[in-house]
Amino acid sequence: MNELILEDALRSGQMWSRVLQRGQTLRLTDVEGGASVAALFYNADDKSERYNMPDTLKAQHVARLTAGFVLYSDMGRVLCSITEDSVGWHDAITGHGNAKHNLAKFGEGTYQKLRNDWYRNTHDNFLVELGKYDLGKRDIVANVNFFVKVVADEQGALSFVPKHSQPGGYVQLRAEMNTLVVLSNTPHPLDPSTTYAPKPVAIGIRSGVPAGKDDPCRLSRPENGRGFELTESYFAGRT
Repeated sequence: MNELILEDALRSGQMWSRVLQRGQTLRLTDVEGGASVAALFYNADDKSERYNMPDTLKAQHVARLTAGFVLYSDMGRVLCSITEDSVGWHDAITGHGNAKHNLAKFGEGTYQKLRNDWYRNTHDNFLVELGKYDLGKRDIVANVNFFVKVVADEQGALSFVPKHSQPGGYVQLRAEMNTLVVLSNTPHPLDPSTTYAPKPVAIGIRSGVPAGKDDPCRLSRPENGRGFELTESYFAGRT
């Protein structure tokens, strides 16, 4: 059985980051339902390599993420695989909000007025967390929004699906590289709610091993097989 390494809580408005070692798993659980967690991913050993949204979607012929899919880097390697998912749809297209979005939607929510309940935004949370790793504004790329479903109508207009994720819903990722994960528990920019109330999320990290030859994520697309081969070659060259 895989050993539990860490249990943590991602509170309303909170940011979080950690380097997952190759093979470790990260499980995010929507405690109350309606969560929205923005995420960025980087090669922890060479942070110039990071998650690439266009390659992730086009290589797997999808417009959203769920179990069986992987997160590609801009070098064609696999940063993480999604090994388990009870939610079924995670947004990979619509990005994240900033201080201007927050002010327009929620009004003024400064630390001076609200103290620890002040209205944090995803962009600033990302910048604060990335700064711990000598990264900054130019290193922010298109992000994943876990627990969020956004759909398009026949005219291409995007709309947020309320209450998509139910209480206890979870998604689990396995690191296929040593992967820096950056999270922000802050409102999605398309969420129509005007009440600032991000939902709590539980974090669990366990030991494990990278994908084997018969792993469902490797076999889900021919392109994924090549992505895993590139990843394995990268690590073989380093050792």
